[in-house]
Amino acid sequence: MDEQDRSRREARIIEVLGRLGISFELQHHPPVFTVAEAKALRTELKGAHLKNLFLCDRKKRRFLMLIALEHKAVNLKELGKRLDVASGLRFANDGHLQDLLGVTPGAVSPFALVNDDEVRVEVILDEDILKEDWVNAHPLHNAATVTLTSIDLQRFLDAQGCVVHQLSFLDGRETQ
Repeated sequence: MDEQDRSRREARIIEVLGRLGISFELQHHPPVFTVAEAKALRTELKGAHLKNLFLCDRKKRRFLMLIALEHKAVNLKELGKRLDVASGLRFANDGHLQDLLGVTPGAVSPFALVNDDEVRVEVILDEDILKEDWVNAHPLHNAATVTLTSIDLQRFLDAQGCVVHQLSFLDGRETQ
């Protein structure tokens, strides 16, 4: 993705957040593709950092975006049972990611839901995110981070019209 494409994607999120009256901070950084890479480059960004997984059922009829605090443990088999996905959950492929959310691997974030025009993607939201004052997410590319309040993140999700399942996840930092 070139700089012009990143700027265009970023401008779209800035416009949507502005239309919703959501205040935010934006910080640019080198592109990151994993939570580990993000941690290594992290500066003094305030707030919690998220991990975002794009999932589907085996028949690729049901698509879900999991948004969790980055240190939370996620067991896809257990999550599938909790959501009554009989065939289980798996990672959706890059084609579905591009078709439904308009982003590439490494750029999955709650903001990608603006591209889900048919509202086909359900959201699984770690309920502990809403206990945080501030959260961080990528603006449709992985070379910047948007910081906003967790309340405003929820406002953004509500404005997208998607189904949101609030669930709890185990803290991956603790021994189980």
